[in-house]
Amino acid sequence: MARLTKNMKEALSKFDLEKEHKLDEAAKIVKDITFTKFDASVDISVRLGVDPRKANEMVRGVVALPNGVGKDVKVLVLCTPDKEAEAKEAGADFVGLDEYIEKIKGGWTDIDVIITMPSVMGKVGALGRVLGPRGLMPNPKSGTVTMDIKKAVTEIKAGKIDFKVDKFGIIHTTVGRASFSAEKLAENANELLQTIIKLKPTSAKGTYMKSICLSSTMSPGVKVEPKSFAV
Repeated sequence: MARLTKNMKEALSKFDLEKEHKLDEAAKIVKDITFTKFDASVDISVRLGVDPRKANEMVRGVVALPNGVGKDVKVLVLCTPDKEAEAKEAGADFVGLDEYIEKIKGGWTDIDVIITMPSVMGKVGALGRVLGPRGLMPNPKSGTVTMDIKKAVTEIKAGKIDFKVDKFGIIHTTVGRASFSAEKLAENANELLQTIIKLKPTSAKGTYMKSICLSSTMSPGVKVEPKSFAV
């Protein structure tokens, strides 16, 4: 068994690893047990009672976190020349089409989100093998395939995130940074959880939210009471 670091031992001494906490209490604990010298990300993992192999039980959506994600999201807009000025004005970091498609084919993926237009999805679709595994493929359901480029860029820069249940039935995403107040972290996490509740598939049986865990980079996970969000 790996030896526990001094920081990990101190973190584990501050709370009960097995106890479930209210969301606001869990956010306070996560801040208290984060010892990284950098501004760590704070993540949430939600295990759902769904079978992602069934199309009617796939849970995917978008949510605008009220306090943002706490980092500068790098946005690439793949669009036709008539939309380039709109994208740049909205704050996109990279704007273009063919030159960026070639860069991506060559392995460049130094971006967080790609936004594009329906008319160029034919070209973008060819990048599926590169973008798919990295979660970068634009999708109409997440609002990243749209004619309203300005709105899409503005929302993502302000804290809109895309989430999706994985093959194990877990949604894992970032809800802020360790520098956020506990209140802001709880607000962001609650907004995400409420959105997940609204997306409950009608075919899902039994307990929908099986477990919720909040953690920061390199910290232990803090359990959140799933019954607080019973549906």
